Parts: sequence; C-alpha cells; structure tokens
Amino acid sequence: MLKSFFYNHKILCAFIIAICSAGNIIAQPANIKNDVFWNTKDGQPINSQGGGIFKFKDPVTGVKKYYWYGVHYAEADSYRNTPTVTYDKVTFESVPCYSSTDLVNWTFEGDVLTKDEVNKKGKTWVGRLGVAYIKELNKYALFVQHGSEVLIATSDSPTDEFKVHQHINMTKMIGTSNTGDQTVFTDDDTGKSYLIYSYGNGRNKIYVSEIGVKDGKVNLLDCTEVFKGESREGNCMFKYNNKYYMYASNIYGWDGSLAYYLVADAIRGPYLPTNEMVVTKGSSDDFAHISQTGFFVSVKGTQQETIVYCGDRWANFAGNGLGYNQWCPMSFDGDTPYFNSLHSWNLDTKKGSWNVAEDNDFVKNGSFEADRRHIPSPVKPVQLELTGWVTDVIQGNTITLSADISPVLNYFNSETDRKTVVGEKSLNISDKVNFKRKIFQSITSTPYVKLEDGWYQLTAKIKNSGGFNNLEIYALSGGEKFSSTILDENPTWKTIIIKNISVSEGKVEIGFLTDGMANATCQIDDVSLVKNL
Repeated sequence: MLKSFFYNHKILCAFIIAICSAGNIIAQPANIKNDVFWNTKDGQPINSQGGGIFKFKDPVTGVKKYYWYGVHYAEADSYRNTPTVTYDKVTFESVPCYSSTDLVNWTFEGDVLTKDEVNKKGKTWVGRLGVAYIKELNKYALFVQHGSEVLIATSDSPTDEFKVHQHINMTKMIGTSNTGDQTVFTDDDTGKSYLIYSYGNGRNKIYVSEIGVKDGKVNLLDCTEVFKGESREGNCMFKYNNKYYMYASNIYGWDGSLAYYLVADAIRGPYLPTNEMVVTKGSSDDFAHISQTGFFVSVKGTQQETIVYCGDRWANFAGNGLGYNQWCPMSFDGDTPYFNSLHSWNLDTKKGSWNVAEDNDFVKNGSFEADRRHIPSPVKPVQLELTGWVTDVIQGNTITLSADISPVLNYFNSETDRKTVVGEKSLNISDKVNFKRKIFQSITSTPYVKLEDGWYQLTAKIKNSGGFNNLEIYALSGGEKFSSTILDENPTWKTIIIKNISVSEGKVEIGFLTDGMANATCQIDDVSLVKNL
C-alpha cells in the first residue's frame, strides 16, 4: 500500500510538472494598455517621463533585464490623482529606476538620482535622459539635460545611486551650451552607445555623438550633424534589419505630434531623405496616439523582432488625456516603418511577437485631445479638420480659417467637465445659423491590424442644449446602420451606448448626424469602439 502511495504520488507530481510546463509554453503574452496610468506590479505609481529603457545584467543574478529610467515630476502625481487640472510648471523630484523581464510587470528599484545630488549647483531644469554602460570604467553613466548643460552621473550598478561625474558644456561642439531633447541609443551589434540630440540654435539640427572615455572621464568622443532642416524635438533612434532610424517630433511643447523619421545604413549617416524627415505612416490619425517621440525598445525574440515605440504623453502639462506612457508596436514594409496606434495590445518578449488585444478601442483621437488648439487653426499646425475626423457641412457656415465666419470644431472642457470626461478638449457641434452637419471616422483594417468581423459596442459621452431637430450617433457597416437618437436636452454629460453593432468586411463608419437651429450646441467626448464583452 505504501509503495503504491509513493508511486501514485510520483505520477501526480510528474503530471503537475507537465501541466505547469505546458502552461509556461502556452502562457498568454503580457498586456500593454495605453490611455491609463501605469503602476508597478505591487501597485505603486510608475513615474518615468522623458527617459529610456536599457538592457543590463542584474547585479545579483547576472541575468539581463530591462531597466527603465525617467524623470519623476511632482505634478505628475497631482494630475494622476485629480486629472481635472492642467499644470503650468514642472518640479523635479528624482530619477527612479524600474526593472522588468517582460516590459509589463515592473519593480521599483529606487531613486537613482536624487534632488539633493542634482541641486548641488542650484535648482534648475532636469529633462530627457538615458543610461549607457561604460566598459572601460565598469561604470553606468546617466546623461541628463540639466539646466544649460549636460549632466553626467555615474554608478557602479544600474540600480545604485548615481553621483555627479561632470557637467559638459556643448558650445564647442554645437554652438549652444546645452542640448535639445536627447536620448541614449546603444547599438546591440557593436555594444557602443551614442547620445542623440538637437539644438545648436533653433533645434533645426540633429546630432550623433559616441559615448566613451576621454581623459579618464565619461564624455562625448565626437559630434556628427546628421540633419539640418525644420526644427525638431523628441530625438531618438532604433536599429532594425541593419538600418538606423532617426526619429523626432514637431516643436509642439507638451502636445502630441506626428512621428518623423530618417533612415541610414550607418550610425553617422548619411540619413535619407537628406534634411527632410518623413512622416511615419499610421501616425497621422491621432498624432502618434497623442504622444511625442520618446524612445524605442527592440524586442528580439525566438520568432521575430518587434520595435516598440515608447511615446511620452505630457498629460499633466498639456491636459491631453490619461497616462504618461503610450507604447505602440511598429511594423515594416521593407525599410518603411508603420505606426500601429493601439489602445490595448499583447507582447510576448520571449517570442518577440505581438497581437491586438480583445479589448482594443479602434477609434482614433476618440477623446479629441490630439489637436493642440481650437480647430480650424490658422497657426501651427494649420488645420481645417479635427485629427482623425471628417466634418461634412450639409447646411450652415463653411469651415474656413476665418475665425469670424467658421464654426469652431472643438470645445475646451471646464474643470467641471473634466470630472466626467477625459482631457482638455471635446468635439463641438454648433453654428450661428441653422445647420446640418455630419462628423465621422472610417475605421478599416490596415496591413498589420485587422478589424475583425463581429459584434462591437460604440460608446460616447454627450452634452447638448435644446434646439435640435436631429441629434444622432451611428455606426454603419456592410450597408447596415446602427444608431441612437438623442431626443432631450442634456445639460450634463450623458453616456450613450450602442451595443451589438455588426461589423463586416473589415470596415465600419462611426459618426454623428446633427440638424440644429442657430446657436444650438452639442459637445461629444470619449468615443470608443470595442468588441462586445
């Protein structure tokens, strides 16, 4: 009996091990969800703006992990707790470090650069940064935008406190003492690291400098100008299929931007097209998921390599939505990159593969935060339409750049509005004369993201006056229309939901139909299209 017990127990253990092993093999990829604030795996806020992710060996185990460094600003906590107010200042708190093995579950390692260390020369701006391993000194070097110079701090470990090593004045290299937005790029094939940055009067130039040791100190070894054209910021780089991709955004302050790029066969160029950055396909419908170019992570797995765009959303200083980190997977048609703007997607870092999550929201610029000014806008960026949306004036004043005549297409939400809806802006539907208008967005499958046939749910928040003959939210697919008509005045925000929308042939049009009397008003916000739960 005892022998039988141990035999059966042995079989049971083997069965459990087999199940666990199978579970590891078929484990689901980890989910990356944008448009929300991120936490560590133990529920603490992730505060990491303007930084970068680098792969270093764990000081204890020697196993390579992802280490994420960025800036913690005090106002980031305030906005996270009460996202109804846009802040007009930044207060440096620290540079925290987080570690992960899968880019989703993060552990807070500590504040590796403190206020006390940084403020030895007085309080000043602390901005974009990155870390490089310096093999010659067996040190880790943190490069930081610091006031009117570049600060280099060093540490013996990726997670220990970094101490000020030296400040670099960039005047001899580029004509200005400090850099514009900068990042650190490490070439996995050579092990060399580089500082990628702009400035030199006007930010219309981008430079590459190799990081190394000079006169016994960590320093920049050279300086190569690789771009001279329209002013750019958010300078960063990745390497894919032996090509170097230089990326940057518009000079839009804290707001989202198109994602621009150049390509080269060598780190120092020449980058093509010469001095004329190209807009990344897929980034135009919502200004790169309402973010600025921040940095990229190359995930090299057993099946493929995925480049992850890691955009900075400076929500607390621009009021443009929730979440500070907007990560989206890139695709490629040969050497041409494509930006996949996704709300929710899954990443398998072991395989290097990704797929669209079941709860992805397919609407682009659904909270109307991509546009930084009142639209139409006669100043940069000059726009007649809301990003990602088409406005068809059937009756009423034409949409023009003349502020005296044209209706305004977006509304700036009050603090009270923002207790219910997301961000500073919403869709505005009104006119000084009787009007009929159709505002819509066509959602289709792309070469890399399929809008699967099936049942979906359309949601929007609406606030409207009286004076409408028709006020309707609709979805149109496969010749079938699904709609909801708003009959009453809604002085406060009301949520409208249309369930069981049948999407077919990988295409659906969503939008709003209005027939209003002069000065009737309607605001719409937080539009989403997701699969039925």
